[in-house]
Amino acid sequence: MLTLADIYNTLNPYQWIIRIRNKAFDKGFIKSHTFDLPVICIGNITVGGTGKTPHTEYLIRLLGSRYKVAVLSRGYGRKSKGFVLGDDRATMEKIGDEPFQIKEKFRNVTVAVDEKRVHGILTLLEKDRPQVILLDDAYQHRYVKAGLNILLVDFNRPIWKDSVLPFGRLRETAKGVERADIIVVTKCPRDIDKESIEKFNHQLKNSKNAPVFFSTMQYGEIYAIFPENRKRAELKRGTNVLLVTGIAKPAPLKAELESRGVKVTLMQYSDHHNFTDKEIKEIAETFERCDGEKLIITTEKDATRLQAHKGMPQSIKENIYAIPIEVDILENKKEMFNQKILDYVTENSRNS
Repeated sequence: MLTLADIYNTLNPYQWIIRIRNKAFDKGFIKSHTFDLPVICIGNITVGGTGKTPHTEYLIRLLGSRYKVAVLSRGYGRKSKGFVLGDDRATMEKIGDEPFQIKEKFRNVTVAVDEKRVHGILTLLEKDRPQVILLDDAYQHRYVKAGLNILLVDFNRPIWKDSVLPFGRLRETAKGVERADIIVVTKCPRDIDKESIEKFNHQLKNSKNAPVFFSTMQYGEIYAIFPENRKRAELKRGTNVLLVTGIAKPAPLKAELESRGVKVTLMQYSDHHNFTDKEIKEIAETFERCDGEKLIITTEKDATRLQAHKGMPQSIKENIYAIPIEVDILENKKEMFNQKILDYVTENSRNS
């Protein structure tokens, strides 16, 4: 029996456009470019919030000490066009918040942005000669044929229960799973149950027999994001925390902070949000109304935009901290996951 979602999907013009486009790439009517070095794509088929940046950073940590790594992104929300290298002169406005975050955290890694990924790779090869290129959020950018496609799927929003835009949150149908070489189910509970694992393994099975891994987010120690803030702060039980976020899904972070016994007031803004003077004033006023021991927490991605904001009040500068997020692979399969990545890079580096 047809469900309402089935009817929506059948009539959805966006879905048919995407299907025709994918068929054109599959049949070679639209050319995909390959390159003689390891190119790893980290992406999703869901709009926002699957954890692409933490997983990209995981791969940087894995590969950065062994190879010369470059990260190429579109640079969502940047105020520039074309190829921009994330050098010492690059600002958040020029390369975007997430590339800027990566540039600041990993000084040994080349970061660049280009909405045309083929041109971006060719420019990187000319200017920097990397040994490995990580394509951030490029699963649908099929003009580049990555050697290894890593598909991220949100545990909390199974793609087989979702619909294609605008009726759901999918960029393309769940058949996009077929292009994946490795699938990672992200944002899982650390104590994920066997039944959930079996269900995801079954639903995400593709013709490549791509292995399915499960990851969770782990949060590090908070740190001050402005040099004016010299206070060492801890998330003590009972502390009043004003959580300021411009990310797609702040609920897991809020739950993590509350699990540490702090009282959280959430000020939520849209993903990649650029804070206005009025909003900064509202944040400062809301923090002023908080009682007792208090501090402001934000994400590392939001920190890049807040640091760039001119005229930030001292009351915020002296009390705001970022909380880092890292990925952990579950089921004792971290070594297996790492080896899959390393084997691919080692094998394809011989030809580069």
